[in-house]
Amino acid sequence: MRTLTIIISFIGLAMTIIPSFLVFTGEASMDQNKTFMLIGTFLWFGSVPFWMNNKKAI
Repeated sequence: MRTLTIIISFIGLAMTIIPSFLVFTGEASMDQNKTFMLIGTFLWFGSVPFWMNNKKAI
């Protein structure tokens, strides 16, 4: 389960980075960029808390 969560979070991270390059090269429109980045943001912030270590201060 942890491996699946890690994969989902990195897909979300890629969806926040790659669309910007696609707009820069002219392969995607700004509306597509905004949509992909919004979905990627939800994936990233929705999945990362489940697998990153949270070390509490003593």
